[in-house]
Amino acid sequence: MNLDQVNLGNLYRVTGIHVPKGAPQIKGQLEDIGFLPGEPVAVLRKGLLGKGPYMVRVGASTFALRKSEACMIEVELAQSV
Repeated sequence: MNLDQVNLGNLYRVTGIHVPKGAPQIKGQLEDIGFLPGEPVAVLRKGLLGKGPYMVRVGASTFALRKSEACMIEVELAQSV
């Protein structure tokens, strides 16, 4: 599933970033701010009608993402320990 499809407050793990052809710089930008495979991520808040922006915590940092960016980040539900 992609980050725009997750439930608020649940912990997920980044599994990959899939960007449109012709826009490889977006992948680099998302990786630079911490969206790397294995990193824990949670959506803390969604904008009006769930269309964004999304308030997202990845690792120890919090960012705002557009829905178009959240759609590119593939995640899986993190296993409870």
